[in-house]
Amino acid sequence: MAKADRRVMYLSPTLEDSRRLMWDRLNKKLKNIIIKSNDTRLELRIRTVDGGESLIFLSSWEKIQDHRGDEFDLIVPDETQDYREFWLNWQEALRPTLTPRKGSALFMGTPKGFNHLYDLFNFESKDSDYKSFHFTSFDNPYIDPAEINKAKLELTEDRFAQEYLADFRKTEGLVYKEFNRDKHLYDQFDGRVVEKIGGIDFGFTNPCAVLTLLRDSDENIWVDEEYYKTGKTDSEVAEFVAGNGFNKVYPDPEAPSAIAELKKHKVNVHDVVKNKDSIKVGITKVQELFKNGKLKINRKCLNLIWELETYAYPDKKDQRNPDENPIKENDHACDALRYPILMMSQYRQAAQQYRPQNLDRTAIPTLSKGEGPKMAKQYIPNQFRPR
Repeated sequence: MAKADRRVMYLSPTLEDSRRLMWDRLNKKLKNIIIKSNDTRLELRIRTVDGGESLIFLSSWEKIQDHRGDEFDLIVPDETQDYREFWLNWQEALRPTLTPRKGSALFMGTPKGFNHLYDLFNFESKDSDYKSFHFTSFDNPYIDPAEINKAKLELTEDRFAQEYLADFRKTEGLVYKEFNRDKHLYDQFDGRVVEKIGGIDFGFTNPCAVLTLLRDSDENIWVDEEYYKTGKTDSEVAEFVAGNGFNKVYPDPEAPSAIAELKKHKVNVHDVVKNKDSIKVGITKVQELFKNGKLKINRKCLNLIWELETYAYPDKKDQRNPDENPIKENDHACDALRYPILMMSQYRQAAQQYRPQNLDRTAIPTLSKGEGPKMAKQYIPNQFRPR
C-alpha cells in the first residue's frame, strides 16, 4: 500500500452514537473528495492530497473485539470515559491494531471520576509518546459564555466542574468513595504473608475476575495481582487458580459448575454465603478496611482500580429506595474483592462470638491432650469451618 493510503477508525460507545455524532458531519465535510460512501457499514473511501486513497471507518467500543487483527494508522476514540472494561479491551484488542503501521491514537472525552481517562491524561508524565490537552467549555468559541454561567447556577459544583471545566472529580454516588490512590495504592509487597487468598467472580462474555489477596500478621489485606479475562472456560479459570497456590479461595456461589471445576482441580474452596443483605454488608466491610488503611491495592491492578472509581449507586433523583444496591456494572473485580473480605470478617466475628467470657480460670478443668482443639471446633459454625 502506498504511503499516502491510510486506515482511520473513529470510535464512540455505541454504533448509534458514532452514526449520530460523526457520520453526517464527515459526509458533509469530505463531500468533494469522497470516492465511495457505505451507509450500512459506516465506511468512507476518500482521495488524499498525495493522490492515494484512504479508508475511514466508524465503529463502536461495544464492537471492539470485532477489530482483532485489523490494522490502523490512526484511531480516534471519542467519549472515552464511558468505555466499559477499557484496559482489558485496549490491551487485548485495540492496541495491537496500531503496531503493524506504527499508528497513533487520539483519545477524547469528558472526565468521569478518576477512571481510565484520568490515567491516559497523566501518561505524558511517564511516557514521552503521550501528550495531553485540556480545554473547558469557555474555550469553545461556538458556545455563549452566558449559557455556561447559567448552567453553573443550576448544577452542583462537582457536576459543573466535570462537565464544563473538564475537571477530574470523584463520581457522584460512588460506592467506594473512601478509596484514595495516594493512600491505598502500593508498588511492591515486602511484608510477611500469613495467608494467600483468592477471590473469584466468574464470567465468560463478561470478564472473569480473580484477585490475589495477601493477609499479613497485622491483619492488613494486600490485593497483589489481578486476572481479568473474557472468553475463558470454567476449566481454564480453574487451571489458572489451581496454579496460584492459594491457601483458600472464595468464589461466586451462583456458579455451581465453575465451583465444581475448581474442586476437580483440588482447589481449597470455601463457601460464600449470600443473603438479601450480603452485598451491603460486604461493601460496608470493604469500606471499613479502606477507612482504617487496612486494605491496599497494587498499582498494577488497573481493572480493579478502574472499578473502584466507577462502581456507583443509582442517581439519587431516580432512587426510590435509599438502601438500593449499586448499579450492576463495573463490578466484576469489586465482587471478587468483596467475597473473601465478607467471609473472613464473618469468620472472625463468629470466633469472637463463641469465645467463652467471664470464666473463673480456677474452675476450668485440666484437659487431656487433644481435647482443647476438639472443644474449640464445637464452637465454630459449619459454614465457617476451614475445608
